[in-house]
Amino acid sequence: MNCVKVKKITPVLLVKQVEPCVAFWERLGFAKTTEVPDGGSLAFAALGKDNAEVMYQTYASVEKDPDAPKPFAKGPTFLYVEVENLDETIGAMKDAEVVMPVRTTFYGAKEIGVKDPGGHVITFAQFAAAQA
Repeated sequence: MNCVKVKKITPVLLVKQVEPCVAFWERLGFAKTTEVPDGGSLAFAALGKDNAEVMYQTYASVEKDPDAPKPFAKGPTFLYVEVENLDETIGAMKDAEVVMPVRTTFYGAKEIGVKDPGGHVITFAQFAAAQA
Protein backbone atom coordinates (compact mmCIF):
# COMPACT_ATOMS: atom_id res chain seq x y z
CA MET A 1 0.00 0.00 0.00
CA ASN A 2 1.36 3.41 -0.99
CA CYS A 3 1.24 5.90 1.88
CA VAL A 4 0.91 9.48 0.67
CA LYS A 5 1.99 12.22 3.07
CA VAL A 6 -0.70 14.91 3.13
CA LYS A 7 0.69 18.30 4.10
CA LYS A 8 -2.56 20.28 4.34
CA ILE A 9 -6.22 20.18 3.39
CA THR A 10 -7.98 23.47 2.68
CA PRO A 11 -11.67 23.86 1.88
CA VAL A 12 -12.65 26.05 -1.07
CA LEU A 13 -16.17 27.33 -0.45
CA LEU A 14 -18.22 28.61 -3.38
CA VAL A 15 -20.24 31.78 -2.81
CA LYS A 16 -21.98 34.63 -4.64
CA GLN A 17 -19.70 37.25 -3.04
CA VAL A 18 -16.28 36.76 -1.48
CA GLU A 19 -15.91 40.04 0.42
CA PRO A 20 -18.53 39.41 3.17
CA CYS A 21 -16.91 36.03 3.85
CA VAL A 22 -13.47 37.65 4.22
CA ALA A 23 -14.91 40.01 6.84
CA PHE A 24 -16.54 37.04 8.64
CA TRP A 25 -13.18 35.29 9.17
CA GLU A 26 -11.28 38.52 9.91
CA ARG A 27 -13.37 38.76 13.11
CA LEU A 28 -11.54 35.62 14.26
CA GLY A 29 -8.11 37.02 13.45
CA PHE A 30 -7.71 35.48 10.00
CA ALA A 31 -5.86 37.53 7.39
CA LYS A 32 -6.27 37.52 3.64
CA THR A 33 -3.21 35.81 2.15
CA THR A 34 -4.25 35.67 -1.51
CA GLU A 35 -6.85 37.40 -3.63
CA VAL A 36 -7.93 37.30 -7.25
CA PRO A 37 -9.84 40.37 -8.43
CA ASP A 38 -12.61 40.25 -11.00
CA GLY A 39 -13.59 43.75 -12.05
CA GLY A 40 -14.55 45.72 -8.94
CA SER A 41 -14.90 42.69 -6.68
CA LEU A 42 -13.04 39.55 -5.69
CA ALA A 43 -13.35 36.27 -7.55
CA PHE A 44 -11.26 34.40 -4.97
CA ALA A 45 -9.60 34.90 -1.59
CA ALA A 46 -7.59 32.72 0.76
CA LEU A 47 -7.47 33.48 4.47
CA GLY A 48 -5.13 32.06 7.05
CA LYS A 49 -4.37 32.06 10.76
CA ASP A 50 -1.75 29.88 12.42
CA ASN A 51 -2.11 26.48 10.71
CA ALA A 52 -5.71 27.03 9.56
CA GLU A 53 -6.75 28.15 6.09
CA VAL A 54 -10.03 28.64 4.23
CA MET A 55 -10.64 29.77 0.66
CA TYR A 56 -13.67 31.35 -1.02
CA GLN A 57 -14.39 31.54 -4.74
CA THR A 58 -17.39 32.97 -6.57
CA TYR A 59 -19.76 30.75 -8.51
CA ALA A 60 -19.31 33.15 -11.45
CA SER A 61 -15.53 32.63 -11.57
CA VAL A 62 -15.93 28.84 -11.51
CA GLU A 63 -18.53 29.04 -14.28
CA LYS A 64 -16.08 31.10 -16.40
CA ASP A 65 -13.21 28.64 -15.89
CA PRO A 66 -13.21 26.20 -18.82
CA ASP A 67 -11.17 23.66 -16.82
CA ALA A 68 -13.33 23.69 -13.68
CA PRO A 69 -15.37 20.55 -13.04
CA LYS A 70 -18.98 20.95 -14.08
CA PRO A 71 -21.63 20.72 -12.87
CA PHE A 72 -20.96 21.71 -9.29
CA ALA A 73 -23.35 21.97 -6.36
CA LYS A 74 -24.27 25.38 -5.02
CA GLY A 75 -23.83 24.62 -1.31
CA PRO A 76 -24.02 24.78 1.54
CA THR A 77 -20.89 23.19 2.90
CA PHE A 78 -20.48 22.30 6.57
CA LEU A 79 -17.20 22.99 8.38
CA TYR A 80 -16.24 21.79 11.86
CA VAL A 81 -13.71 24.10 13.52
CA GLU A 82 -12.11 23.30 16.85
CA VAL A 83 -11.27 26.43 18.86
CA GLU A 84 -9.42 27.01 22.10
CA ASN A 85 -12.03 29.32 23.65
CA LEU A 86 -15.65 29.01 22.53
CA ASP A 87 -16.82 32.03 24.55
CA GLU A 88 -14.34 34.27 22.69
CA THR A 89 -15.52 32.79 19.40
CA ILE A 90 -19.17 33.40 20.30
CA GLY A 91 -18.27 37.02 21.09
CA ALA A 92 -16.59 37.44 17.72
CA MET A 93 -19.61 35.89 15.98
CA LYS A 94 -22.24 37.85 17.95
CA ASP A 95 -24.05 39.11 14.82
CA ALA A 96 -23.78 35.87 12.80
CA GLU A 97 -26.94 33.86 12.21
CA VAL A 98 -27.02 31.04 14.76
CA VAL A 99 -28.28 27.82 13.17
CA MET A 100 -27.43 25.54 16.11
CA PRO A 101 -27.57 26.99 19.62
CA VAL A 102 -24.79 26.34 22.10
CA ARG A 103 -24.86 22.73 23.23
CA THR A 104 -22.70 20.20 25.01
CA THR A 105 -22.34 16.92 23.17
CA PHE A 106 -21.97 13.36 24.42
CA TYR A 107 -18.45 13.33 22.89
CA GLY A 108 -17.26 16.14 25.16
CA ALA A 109 -17.53 19.22 22.95
CA LYS A 110 -19.30 22.48 23.63
CA GLU A 111 -20.47 23.72 20.21
CA ILE A 112 -22.31 26.45 18.36
CA GLY A 113 -23.28 26.50 14.69
CA VAL A 114 -23.43 29.72 12.68
CA LYS A 115 -24.01 30.56 9.05
CA ASP A 116 -21.34 32.52 7.18
CA PRO A 117 -22.40 35.24 4.70
CA GLY A 118 -22.15 32.72 1.85
CA GLY A 119 -24.69 30.39 3.48
CA HIS A 120 -22.19 27.76 4.67
CA VAL A 121 -22.61 26.31 8.17
CA ILE A 122 -19.63 26.60 10.50
CA THR A 123 -19.69 24.62 13.76
CA PHE A 124 -17.23 25.96 16.30
CA ALA A 125 -16.31 23.50 19.05
CA GLN A 126 -14.28 23.54 22.24
CA PHE A 127 -13.42 20.22 23.84
CA ALA A 128 -13.24 19.88 27.60
CA ALA A 129 -9.72 19.79 29.02
CA ALA A 130 -8.44 16.28 29.64
CA GLN A 131 -8.72 15.18 33.23
CA ALA A 132 -5.40 14.46 34.97
